[in-house]
Amino acid sequence: MILIVDDDNTVRLSLSVLLRREGCESTGVSTPAEALAAIRENPGIRLVVMDMNFSRSTSGEEGIELLRKVKVLRPALPVILITAWGSIPLAVEGMRLGAFDFITKPWDNREFCRQIKTALQLTASRDNDAAPNGAVKFECPEIIGRSKAMTELLATAARIAATDAPVLLLGENGTGKELVAQAIHRNSARSSGPMVTVNIGGMPHPLFESEMFGHVKGAFTGAVADRPGRFEMADGGTIFLDEVGELDLSCQVKLLRVLQQHSFERIGENKTRSSDFRVIAATNADLPKMVRDRTFREDLYYRLNLITLRIPPLRERKSDIPLLVSHFAARCAGDLGAQAPEITADAVEYLKTFPFTGNIRELKNLVERTMLINGSADRLTADDFRHNAIASVPVADTSDASSTLEGMELKAITEAMAQYRGNISRVADALGITRQTLYRKLEKYGMK
Repeated sequence: MILIVDDDNTVRLSLSVLLRREGCESTGVSTPAEALAAIRENPGIRLVVMDMNFSRSTSGEEGIELLRKVKVLRPALPVILITAWGSIPLAVEGMRLGAFDFITKPWDNREFCRQIKTALQLTASRDNDAAPNGAVKFECPEIIGRSKAMTELLATAARIAATDAPVLLLGENGTGKELVAQAIHRNSARSSGPMVTVNIGGMPHPLFESEMFGHVKGAFTGAVADRPGRFEMADGGTIFLDEVGELDLSCQVKLLRVLQQHSFERIGENKTRSSDFRVIAATNADLPKMVRDRTFREDLYYRLNLITLRIPPLRERKSDIPLLVSHFAARCAGDLGAQAPEITADAVEYLKTFPFTGNIRELKNLVERTMLINGSADRLTADDFRHNAIASVPVADTSDASSTLEGMELKAITEAMAQYRGNISRVADALGITRQTLYRKLEKYGMK
């Protein structure tokens, strides 16, 4: 049962007709008092769709107050707010208070039904999780790990995969955010559709609209043919926005609009196109801090993080290192047409002492480099890995801090810079991080 709360009878009627066509039962009320009474008396209500104003006032205070009371009565009950596009800050305030999502007037029926479906799916997912034997099958053979942190992460991913909810993946470079995104897509109802990956961090800002929305022939110099954008290519599937924290503020507004409306125009064309996609975004940036610093839009942040998954760094899941080392060794051996070597216990213990600032990517590089250099050796010891790790050289002013994470990170960067004589590409590869990340860390530690 869906509760519609709006003082306009026409709105209530049109929404109830739309929901009936989608196979959803609904009931409508016109005042906050009636809404609270319905929620108290009817435990079968699974979702509330409510306007923000119930009198001549357009401040939205009545809607905010009603939302607060609904969250006191039933904290887990999802609420979708109805607001005008010009009142997005009001909707953001509602999201802070626990609203599930918001729709803007005039709404698109297809997009409205998609949001309703997502809210109901997530509610059902939580109910199934609370029930006995509520385990969900989740195929992810490429993700290696049995630690508690990974088990909990994959359990959550399994529950939300079947929904259309936007997902925000947070984690350091090299933790496997793209693998998790691929697994969510593969286990979703969109698995037969495309998964379009966009590296936001590597996209020049002037090309954002052309890349994401497409263009028509002659729209600008060099546009020699019509070209679909990434959102259009993702129709019926998933779009993965990697490094979304690197997006310029001017582009964030354009991204917010397409995520809200699921429609856009190609550059040089007046025709509005629609695309049915699910969005998964990833970043290693501290988005809440960026929101506070006003370098990332708060409304976009709430649009992206309906479901947030934190990918644990390798230092928080060291019990997975033996499995990962065996996996990388077996795969490398297969590529070389050889037998996978035995990884000795002292080698595993040695690898567990590494800070692995580059996480799984750094571990993979170390295993492959060790195997290539040791050729057809049938066993790899701690000395083999030690000889192929970054060479140990004296590091000034870091000995006292070497026991801290930042101290170990600084030591690893300093040693790599010394070994590769400041060659940024080789240092980044050795550490298992991107050049962009290395530049940020060099700036962080004041290194030239």
